Amino acid sequence: MANVYVSNIVIGAGLGGISTAITLAAQGQQVLVLEKNDRPGGKMDEVLSDGYRFDTGPSLLTMKFVLDSLFQLAGKQTDSFLEIHPIDPICRYFYPDGIRLDAHADIRKMQRNLPEKLRVDQDALRQFFEYSKKIYDLTADLFLFDSIRNPAHIFNPQAWKVLFQLRSIDAFRTVHQANQSYFKSPHLVQLFDRYATYNGSNPFQAPATLNIIPHVEYTLGSWYIKGGMYRLTEALIILAESLGVRFQYQTPVSEILVENKRVKGIKTMAGDSIASDNVISNSDVVHTYTQLLKPPYQQLKWEKKEPSCSGLVFLWGIKKSYSQLSHHNILFSENYQQEFQEIFQNRKAPTDPTVYISITAKQDPTHAPDGCENWFVLVNMPWINEQETNTNEEVNAIRQAVFRKLISCGIESPEAFIETEKILTPAYLRHRTWTNKGSIYGLSSNHRNAAFNRQDVRCRSIKGLYFAGGSAHPGGGIPLVLLSGMLAAKAVLKDLT
Repeated sequence: MANVYVSNIVIGAGLGGISTAITLAAQGQQVLVLEKNDRPGGKMDEVLSDGYRFDTGPSLLTMKFVLDSLFQLAGKQTDSFLEIHPIDPICRYFYPDGIRLDAHADIRKMQRNLPEKLRVDQDALRQFFEYSKKIYDLTADLFLFDSIRNPAHIFNPQAWKVLFQLRSIDAFRTVHQANQSYFKSPHLVQLFDRYATYNGSNPFQAPATLNIIPHVEYTLGSWYIKGGMYRLTEALIILAESLGVRFQYQTPVSEILVENKRVKGIKTMAGDSIASDNVISNSDVVHTYTQLLKPPYQQLKWEKKEPSCSGLVFLWGIKKSYSQLSHHNILFSENYQQEFQEIFQNRKAPTDPTVYISITAKQDPTHAPDGCENWFVLVNMPWINEQETNTNEEVNAIRQAVFRKLISCGIESPEAFIETEKILTPAYLRHRTWTNKGSIYGLSSNHRNAAFNRQDVRCRSIKGLYFAGGSAHPGGGIPLVLLSGMLAAKAVLKDLT
């Protein structure tokens, strides 16, 4: 493939890369997407095993209007490609003291159904969501729907409004401190502390600006894609290819070629070179700067930045149905602060982990044999260094902790009913997606300047290099990753004028 030229090369066929490709191709641009694996999707993958179907990545969709806008760029409607349904309840929460709580998108319904022990917080719940919406209204246009380093912000009254209202976006308190100020109940504090983990951060360190997330999930809506979340990847690939985007799989990139601070193309691990004016990296930002760029453009300083947490995933095909569990479930740890201390400061697997369980068979019975369920089980884990791996002993210890957690919540252990099992470790994640140290969400947001320090979609030091994906602006999660790709493409198009 030597001496080939392509106007725009996207490295990686994750959702951010596909979104970039669609946005560029919709404007008549030539796009080639190079993917190291044999299929697209990145972290959003699918596993089929013994009659069971599992998603491996995000398990719900928020900000559906972002996905709709991506299809509209190509003159299409989302509903022509995907069947999408609202989720209710959004999640079922289990606490160590036996309390069980269903979180509903309808806040009034959630208030009515609060367990007796929590009803003192009904007014606080309404006030909290007003506060969460205020953060969204102040920051969305600047932090989500545009590049935070857009020079036009100098003349943008909204940008100055945000800067003068830093206290209103709650950047000086932690997530936990803010939640304590709204709720007397430690149960509700822990519930809303959890949202810091949506970008792999510690609620006892991350800025309370992240309390924007409950507004996004509850008020703007939470959705499930019929057939499984991987149908989204497939639909976007069909849309991209209809616009002329070319995908080339099993083609890992070894280097981004740069000359005089200007992108010249890429080199594959097979030794082929492809010339290009623009390279959009949907690979992890740290991996891009430390591995894909070579001296003198390599930036090893990125290795010193704190990654987000990683995760250990069990995919269990269970020959039993559990009526106590909903589609989405959280089984909380006894001591949340200790759990995050172990993950981030001690960098060890939590002794009493919070357990997330997603069962798509609750929505799609065809995802498991009759009378059976497909469990996606996630436990937050510390990131790992390049030379580290996850031992069988460590994985089995977490496995047993999950069983104990279920039993403590009054749910029968599934151990005797598991008939198929796949385990996805932080080391597996690092290997398959080249994510930095096995982190799921790029860099952590465990400091108040995190939103300003996240890599912008445009590289400031190398012309023609752009970034898309969960490790770049504006962050992780399906809608933000799609936005990242759209913003990267818009930056490319603007620089062409």
